Amino acid sequence: MALVVQKYGGTSVGSPERIRNVARRVVETVRAGNQVAVVVSAMSGETDALVALAREVGGEDPVPREYDVLLATGEQKTIALLAMAIQRLGQAARSFTGAQMGMRTDTAHTRARIESIDRDVLLETLRGGSVAVLAGFQGVDEAGDITTLGRGGSDTSAVAVAAALGADLCEIYTDVTGVFTSDPNVVPRARKLARVSFDEMIEMASLGAKVLQIRSVRFAMRYGVRLHVRSSFVPDEGTWVVPEDEVMERLVVSGVTYNRNEAKIRVRGVKDVPGVAARLFTPLSDQGIVVDMIIQNLSQDGTTDLTFTVPRGEYKRSLAIALRTAEELGAHVEGDTAIAKVSIVGLGMKDHAGVASRMFQILADEGINIQLISTSEIKVSVVIEERHTDTAVRALHAAFVEAGAAAPRPEV
Repeated sequence: MALVVQKYGGTSVGSPERIRNVARRVVETVRAGNQVAVVVSAMSGETDALVALAREVGGEDPVPREYDVLLATGEQKTIALLAMAIQRLGQAARSFTGAQMGMRTDTAHTRARIESIDRDVLLETLRGGSVAVLAGFQGVDEAGDITTLGRGGSDTSAVAVAAALGADLCEIYTDVTGVFTSDPNVVPRARKLARVSFDEMIEMASLGAKVLQIRSVRFAMRYGVRLHVRSSFVPDEGTWVVPEDEVMERLVVSGVTYNRNEAKIRVRGVKDVPGVAARLFTPLSDQGIVVDMIIQNLSQDGTTDLTFTVPRGEYKRSLAIALRTAEELGAHVEGDTAIAKVSIVGLGMKDHAGVASRMFQILADEGINIQLISTSEIKVSVVIEERHTDTAVRALHAAFVEAGAAAPRPEV
C-alpha cells in the first residue's frame, strides 16, 4: 500500500462536474490499494472574486488579518464539496481546513511560511480508511489566526503534507499534461519532458514557467519528495520532478522560458563610494519588494549606474522609493515597463562551453538587443524589449531544443 498525496488546482475543481471528476480519480486511486490525501485550491475564479470583494469593502490595502480570513473561505468551499462527492461514490472522506490539520505557519499574513503540520491527525484518518481532503493555501499561526501562503500556495501545501506524512508520491494535477520545453502557446513545437531535475524546475519556475510554484519545488527538493506533474483531464503520464541523478536525458537546454511581468529601473550618476548600493536597496527590501537582476556599471566620469528589475506590479512603489533615494544621492532615475526576461535552462550547461555566447548570437541574428544579462550554472537570462519576446523564445527553442541533442553524461 502506497501513501499518495494528490493536489488539484482551481481549474481542476472549477465546476461541480469537474469536482465529481476529481472525486472519481481519487476513489480509483484508493481502490487501487493506496491511502490518499487530497489538497485542493479554491475553484477557478473564486480567489479573484474574493480579492475584488475585499478591495471593494476594505480599500486597496485591506487589513491583512481579515484579508486572510476572507481568502481562506475559497478552499473551505472546495474541500466540503469534494468530500461530499467522494462520499457519494461510497468512499469515506473527511475535510480539513488548515487549522484542523494543524498547518502551523509564521505570522506573516498573505505570505506565511509553513513551520509544522500535525501529521498524527491526518495519519489517523488515512489508517481508518478515509480520504483526507485538505485545504491548500492556508494555515494558522501560534495565536490561532488564519494565514495564507500567497498565490500558488496550494502547491506548497501539498508538498509540505507529503513531506510530513512521508508520502511515496506527490501528484500535482493541473490543466496541462506536464512540464514542456517552452510555452506551447508561443512555441507550437514545444514537447513534454519525461523528467526534469529539481534544480531545473526551480529555475524554470522562478523564470516564468507557471506549472509549479517555486516554493513548492524547493520544499520538495529539501525533503526529497518525488513530484509527478500531470493533467486532471486525461490519464496520460506527466512529468516527473526528481533528483538530478535520476534524469536520464541530460539536455544542454531543457527549457526556454519567458516572463513579461518585469520592469526595469536605472539609477544614473551615483557616486562610486561604499554603502551607496545598500542605501538604494535597503528601503526596497524593507517594503518587501523582491529585486531580481542587478547590474552595476562604472561610468567614465567616476560615477556608477545601478540598474535592477522588479515585478511589474511593484514598479510604481519601487520607482517612488528609487526617486526618493536618488534625490538624496544627487542621482537620476529612469524606468521602463516595456521589457521581458527570456531564459534558457538546462543541466547540460554544466558540461558545455559557449552556450551563453551562442544564445547572444541567436538573438543578434534576430535583431534583438540585450539590455541585461544574468547567469547561473544551469541558466542564462537576458532582458529584452517586450515586443520581441515571442520571436526570441521561438528562435532559442528552435536552436537549442528542436535542433539540440542530449549532453553526454560526465565520466564517473
